[in-house]
Amino acid sequence: MIEPHAPAPPGSPQPWSAPGGPGGPARLPVRPGTGRFLVLAGVFVCAACGLVYELELVALASYLMGDSVTQASVVLSVMVFAMGIGSLAAKRLRGLAAAGFGAVEATLALVGGCSAMALYAVFAWTGDWGGLWASGPRCLLVAFSLATGLLIGAEVPLLMELIQRIRRQDAGGAVADLFAADYVGALVGGLAFPFLLLPFLGQLTGALLTGAVNAVIGGALVLGLFRRDLTRRARWLLLAANVFVLAVLASAAVLVDDFERAARQAVYGGDVRVALQTGVQEVVLAGGTDGRPLGLFLDGRLRVSGRDELRYHEALVHPAMTGPHARVLVLGGGDGLAAREVLRHPGVKRVDVVELDGEVLRLARTDPALSALNKHAFGDPRVRVTTQDAFGWLRGAPPRAYDVVLSDLPDPGITASTKLYSQEFYGLARRVLAPGGRLVVHAGPVASRPRVFWTVEATVRAAGFRTAPYRTGGRHAGFAAGPDRTPADRTRAPRDWGFVLAARTEPRPRLDPDGPRPYALDDASLAAGERAARATRIAGLPASTLVHPRY
Repeated sequence: MIEPHAPAPPGSPQPWSAPGGPGGPARLPVRPGTGRFLVLAGVFVCAACGLVYELELVALASYLMGDSVTQASVVLSVMVFAMGIGSLAAKRLRGLAAAGFGAVEATLALVGGCSAMALYAVFAWTGDWGGLWASGPRCLLVAFSLATGLLIGAEVPLLMELIQRIRRQDAGGAVADLFAADYVGALVGGLAFPFLLLPFLGQLTGALLTGAVNAVIGGALVLGLFRRDLTRRARWLLLAANVFVLAVLASAAVLVDDFERAARQAVYGGDVRVALQTGVQEVVLAGGTDGRPLGLFLDGRLRVSGRDELRYHEALVHPAMTGPHARVLVLGGGDGLAAREVLRHPGVKRVDVVELDGEVLRLARTDPALSALNKHAFGDPRVRVTTQDAFGWLRGAPPRAYDVVLSDLPDPGITASTKLYSQEFYGLARRVLAPGGRLVVHAGPVASRPRVFWTVEATVRAAGFRTAPYRTGGRHAGFAAGPDRTPADRTRAPRDWGFVLAARTEPRPRLDPDGPRPYALDDASLAAGERAARATRIAGLPASTLVHPRY
């Protein structure tokens, strides 16, 4: 990776003004070869830290604000642009490369290490202010991306100057060595974030630790290797700056648990009982005791509310159960509430539930409030549970195996869910349906996002189904439930659920006359919901596919 020394051509001017002076050859406490290796090792570590900051902003922004494609595009594009500006700005610091690099690393450690906590704090305590601050978290995301990119971009010219001052090398070779160390470090940082930092430390502590490593390596490189290039005053200032940064990061790390609890209460209220970061998502259970309604939040979005879940699950399940229903497949539904409604119907012999997150299934079995709400559905011997991605599971499922398929999945507008609302997905669902079988799809709210709803309907039709759309109202609108966790105007928050009933022949939303009587649904309200949904129809929408998602 490190190329041998390439002497300057005869007669070429020396790039140094005087030994030890600005731009002159560095006076190192080690041999030049060792010094050069240490600089490249510093490049490696700093590049790993820089990529962790980048991934941290992408992950936290996607989690807090929804739509991971948009947030990732904003962070990456702003950061790359800022890196170019930072590189240009650093040209003015080449004469003071050691001091400049030390200052850049200390600042980057502070900004990058605290970025996740600052972004989470703004979201938790000001995200619902509205007005001029409606886009406050997004503005802060752009600001941190810009600042981090500027500082990362400034590293390269300064490091190039330091390497050349250790031992002069042709420009092409020096660039190759520098970028090789930089790219390998980025690989290590990119792998460390999802496989080490995120699962073992979490987003906030992982960012703080990365900042501390960044400060230690940057400070040690300058104060240990290039200390003779600094004045006594500069050395003390840089040492004080790094001690200050490490003290701030250490204090934040000590307080991070208290901070998370306070921020979580600011977001969810004071009734939080369970908060888990699984390998799939953040799971929060609030309420459910002392007469308070249960709330199940997945990645900060309200998935189940004890105030209105009965309306949703009865509308999802009972119209599809009119007809043969001995074998039922539930895609999603790890809370057990859809299975609860299915088991109310006589003649059900088997219910297969396919849920991605095993922790949600565990809570549905063991949490007193949630298991009481689902009436211990997963304890019924007819219910069989599989922990797997619904798309992958359908690809290996036997054909014509089910009379009813219930798609009880997150909102289609959430980027991670788009493949579960694709034409290919519904084609797989059609394959597992027996002749005369029915599919029902939760398709998001009708009134507030009609285009998304009718795109789902068009996609189901494109997979070879005939469809009957309908909706039900009564949703509690006190918390974000769709793809965007921070609606600027809460008066426009979703207040209904939309569904698409599908079959190979023309389906008709109605209740089974021989089935159980729902508590919140009857034939009249079901017919009214069908009329209300059809009144919002948007014709001519294209289907959503894996390679061209439309949500």
